[in-house]
Amino acid sequence: MHWRTTMHRYWGRITRGLWRKTFSSTRRPRALTGAAGAKYLVLGGLAVAGFAVWSFAAAPEPLMDLKAGVVALDAKRYQGAIASLSPLPKRMPELADYAAWFLASAQSEARNYPAVTNSLDPVWKQNPPSPLLSKSALLAADAYSQTGAFGDAVDVLRNNYAALNQPEGDLALAKAFEAASDPVSAAVYFQRVFYSYPLSAEAGQAEMALDRLKMALGAKFPPAMAGTMLGRALKLVDSGYAWRARKELEALIPQLGGADKDLARVRLGVAEYNAKDTAAAQRQLATLQNLAPEPDAERLYYLYLCARRLKDEQTATREYHKLEMLYPNATWRLQTLIANGDRLFLEHQPDQYEPVYRACYENFPTDPRAAVCHWRVTWLHYLRRQSDAADLLRDHLKLFPASENASAALYYLGRQSETLKDNPGARALYEEIASQYPNQYYAVVARERLAKLPPRGPKDVANAEAFLKTIRFPQRARTWNFEATSVMKSRIVRAKMLASIGLTPWAEGELRYGAEREGQPQLAAMELASLIGEEKPEIGLRYIKRYANGYLYVPFESAPRDFWKLAFPLPYKADLDRFSKANSLDPFLVAALIRQESEFDARAVSRASARGLTQIMPETGRELSRRIHLAPYSTARLFEPAVSLQLGTYYLKMVINQLNGQSEAALAAYNAGLSRAKTWLAWGDYREPAEFTETIPFTETRTYVQTIMRNADMYRRTYQ
Repeated sequence: MHWRTTMHRYWGRITRGLWRKTFSSTRRPRALTGAAGAKYLVLGGLAVAGFAVWSFAAAPEPLMDLKAGVVALDAKRYQGAIASLSPLPKRMPELADYAAWFLASAQSEARNYPAVTNSLDPVWKQNPPSPLLSKSALLAADAYSQTGAFGDAVDVLRNNYAALNQPEGDLALAKAFEAASDPVSAAVYFQRVFYSYPLSAEAGQAEMALDRLKMALGAKFPPAMAGTMLGRALKLVDSGYAWRARKELEALIPQLGGADKDLARVRLGVAEYNAKDTAAAQRQLATLQNLAPEPDAERLYYLYLCARRLKDEQTATREYHKLEMLYPNATWRLQTLIANGDRLFLEHQPDQYEPVYRACYENFPTDPRAAVCHWRVTWLHYLRRQSDAADLLRDHLKLFPASENASAALYYLGRQSETLKDNPGARALYEEIASQYPNQYYAVVARERLAKLPPRGPKDVANAEAFLKTIRFPQRARTWNFEATSVMKSRIVRAKMLASIGLTPWAEGELRYGAEREGQPQLAAMELASLIGEEKPEIGLRYIKRYANGYLYVPFESAPRDFWKLAFPLPYKADLDRFSKANSLDPFLVAALIRQESEFDARAVSRASARGLTQIMPETGRELSRRIHLAPYSTARLFEPAVSLQLGTYYLKMVINQLNGQSEAALAAYNAGLSRAKTWLAWGDYREPAEFTETIPFTETRTYVQTIMRNADMYRRTYQ
């Protein structure tokens, strides 16, 4: 795998250079002959070693013709594009659908519409299915419409409806129905666009079309169902478009009745709340009476939130108890409990938040959020060293085996076993973490503990093993198959062919299509990351996260080393090592921080305006540059990798020194601020860094610290 990846990257650099030279003019490219052609041929064969699907013996000329056709099409030289592309569907069957698509596009631009639909035939016949199905159906429908064959336009869209990208597909079908003199069906599909995709550009076109059809059809116009109209308004509320939601809800409420009307009236107040017009939201919600139970429970929840935001504790308490009394089993009561518990949790009032969280999981034991509530009570008892902590840890695993805190529960049970000198039991628990959660934070600290335990003797009995057998951990894939199926081989070869002539976005589309449909997303993710990750590691990393997102549960040894290098890239290594060493930092810890902060995107800008690889704020960068005598300084220099690494490592070391060498606390400070980290350090008598990390009240910061420590371990295992 490493050889194939290396040669693919080398081949990509060579062919990109050849194509830049070959297509530097607007003329049709000359054929690669002699040494250049031989290099193209030999390297091309190496690029897909192991994927014996494509014969390279006749590949260069058709591929060059494909590139020439695409260049001509982009340059609006449509006749030249047609001349280059017309023979290709037969000459290069591996990419017949792409040749057909570009050919049909050129014919469409040249207004040769009758030829378009015939040219697209290879797309329909492509096996495995072509990623171009949706584009081709839309292009064919347009060509039919241009020639007046509106019924055929409808048919081609309906026959390929499952492949259509939405809402473009429904909009095209609506237009085709209208052109085919079926305005009622047109209205139905325009409504699908308008109501199902309210934030899309297509929704605006659909709205104008519906206004036109409503006038034309009169009484025959098919009215949208009230629930459908309400659904659109609620999507606007949920998406944060408060002013649009308010406008639509105000117009809609008189048309509704029953529970729908009650819900719309409540959500009008929610829209006001989301728009930060809290007083108006409170007035709107307070005036509502005689509502159905579900919307009334939601109303009380938002009245509670309004009072909290307005710092009206008396009203907040009244609404809180009213909801508890009237709707004790409503999910909105659970929402209120969690909101109240979280507020007290962030304020570090354990004696007050414990009963609130206990009420959550005792009254709503099957709700997914009950696990977090139970864990917060469990962790409080463990940190206070209460005698029932072990029972609560075991209960957490029994009740919530799929909890995100299950690995923590196993780890701290192991620590308690060590305290009781039950080393075999501790070993069994730590080994379970390494098995169930091999690449997560608590697996890292569990392996550290395992290394300190004495070997298990032949007569040692681990009582924990019997307990572990009673826990129903989720079934997860423990290994992945990195041998490509025939379908995936075909996708990879097609993508490499497209990339070799500079059609990288189309190559990415080919692999994405396979990743989303064909059962080996991890392999498609690898190829995608290899295809683009060398020049843009952040994009390669995002492909791994998106399509191989279960990698945290896959044992390190079961995946190729190349996979882990793509998942944990190490660009800018020379500068990273240099500045880490200068500041006495572990370079793998710095790499882990950058992976979490910017994903190695040197141009990254956060919502708070932090910039660059290490996400330094402009004013912080200015101060740090003075300290290290970096001149000249400007905000733009934060986008320079070397500058960002120099400032970021200096700042991290400075924070570590201020926190007496505590790396986890320093990472918390890097994310949430030094004063907060110092406050959290004072919240408990921590026996180990993992206890501090688990106590961090901000979910974002706690996850941030644990992820970086996990990432650092992954970097060590991958590169050491």
